[in-house]
Amino acid sequence: MLLTETGRKALAELIGTALLVIAVIGSGIAAQRLSPGDVGLQLFESAAATAGALIAIILAVGPVSGAHLNPAVTVVDRLFGGVSTSEAILYVAAQFVGAGLGAVVANVMFSEPAVRWSTTTRSSGPLWLAEAVATFGLLLVVFAVARSGRASAAPFAVGAYIGGAYFFTASTSFANPAVTFARTLSDTFAGIRPSSAPAFMVFELVGAAGAAVVIHALYPTMRQHADDVVVPQDHTGRLAQAEGGIVSDVPEVLFVCVHNAGRSQMAAALLDHHAKGRVHVRSAGSDPADRINQAVADALDEIGLDISKEFPKPLTDEVLHAADVVITMGCGDACPLYPGKRYLDWELPDPAGKPIEQVRPIRDEIDRKVRLLLDDLLASH
Repeated sequence: MLLTETGRKALAELIGTALLVIAVIGSGIAAQRLSPGDVGLQLFESAAATAGALIAIILAVGPVSGAHLNPAVTVVDRLFGGVSTSEAILYVAAQFVGAGLGAVVANVMFSEPAVRWSTTTRSSGPLWLAEAVATFGLLLVVFAVARSGRASAAPFAVGAYIGGAYFFTASTSFANPAVTFARTLSDTFAGIRPSSAPAFMVFELVGAAGAAVVIHALYPTMRQHADDVVVPQDHTGRLAQAEGGIVSDVPEVLFVCVHNAGRSQMAAALLDHHAKGRVHVRSAGSDPADRINQAVADALDEIGLDISKEFPKPLTDEVLHAADVVITMGCGDACPLYPGKRYLDWELPDPAGKPIEQVRPIRDEIDRKVRLLLDDLLASH
């Protein structure tokens, strides 16, 4: 049975969070038994095991769901538009369910009761501050790495931060409301008394809120990269059943303007970035220029999109025939109409001859239209 894309994401978050909790609780139990009487060594062993496991888990489930594995990450990603409200609710539910299952599995693996409420009190101002700091730092790392475009480094950056935060925070860095809940179910090294957990969760969300403010201040274009958190999702596997076989189901979009040096190039770059393989994108011009508008290239470079290797391309019958959706941007009568095609016309100022200060609003308006188009395309496929 093939799961829907939404179902796959939820399952990935559930399994990933369960494995994370198994690593946290299981390594704590193992450390207590391997190094009795040496709390420092126990903490080091648990931190190293958790950090290593977290890297591997993100690499494993990240291509499906992005590997949030943390309600705080999901909530902030929703604020930046990386996930929809319905996806955020589904992610958080899957994370809490996965966390609970992970705690039960970890307990049973080490011959502990499946559920035994923790008796470890963790309740003080310094510990609450530590949780806010731990969560703030984690989210700053997650979103800054996504903004930098270094997706391959994200699993290692997150794992390294969590491993270090075990030691540099007074609370040993829970930094995750779902994991905090799971730790109440195990009266072991990693446990926290149920009465102590709500305050931890509140300050984790305080840290997340602070991180959202700082991330927006440092990276005003974060919305352009929010769907790459924690790592970009791989959507190239979108498939459809057809006549007993599997066929690809990727709509083709063609952006057309006169010179293919400004608006259509920006639209193509932005849609390609947000679609992550779910849409095939082309652009062309009815009277292509010699080169791409430099202010347009600079405006895209500001948000991490490099079109330096692109060039204006002519509008041909071949690319028009291939397109499912044709979006025109001022090419006028030079754009022929073909039956069965979906045509849209976006009225946008021409960036030609404008300084970058005037190109940025055009870029942002194109990005808004591209996001709406992508939602529409995916809903109809």
